[in-house]
Amino acid sequence: MADVSVRPARPEDASTLAQIQVEVWQTAYGSFLPPAILALTSAEVRPPWSAAITDPPSAQHHVLVAQEQEWVVGFVALGPADPEEPTPDVANTGLLGPILVQPRWGRRGHGSRLLAASVEHALNDGMTRLICWIAEADQVSRTFLSTAGWQVDGYARALDTGSGELREIRLHTSLTDDEKSTQP
Repeated sequence: MADVSVRPARPEDASTLAQIQVEVWQTAYGSFLPPAILALTSAEVRPPWSAAITDPPSAQHHVLVAQEQEWVVGFVALGPADPEEPTPDVANTGLLGPILVQPRWGRRGHGSRLLAASVEHALNDGMTRLICWIAEADQVSRTFLSTAGWQVDGYARALDTGSGELREIRLHTSLTDDEKSTQP
């Protein structure tokens, strides 16, 4: 049995998170991310991860890493939803970032463990639902989340990347039975 786990990110993980992000963007998202985004280096995306780990905006903001033995192989960020987010009970809604796992470590349950740990953190923070924005063209993430009970909720947005537009769709899931019974 492999030695696998999920834990909170530590400051020394920032470089690895940046490397994972760049690698996943280039390999898994290369067909739909604009060239300017794909050209970013790990040195360019490292500072925001370092800040997210060492100085999160609130106690409800988390960066979690998946580990296999001593290697960090994936990560996810989680925090409160933007108060302007069009969703019922936004004060009790969390925002799940993309779950990124290095391709060579894929299909070993790391994404599922990151998702389960995110749900646990969200519940501990008093959240009753989670939302997640994914690229409309990202069928892998959409299938993964749908299999875990997430549903497309009808919201979409277009992000200006500086070199084109990236269309995203929003998925959501309820974390409590009370919330599930009040959904349409």
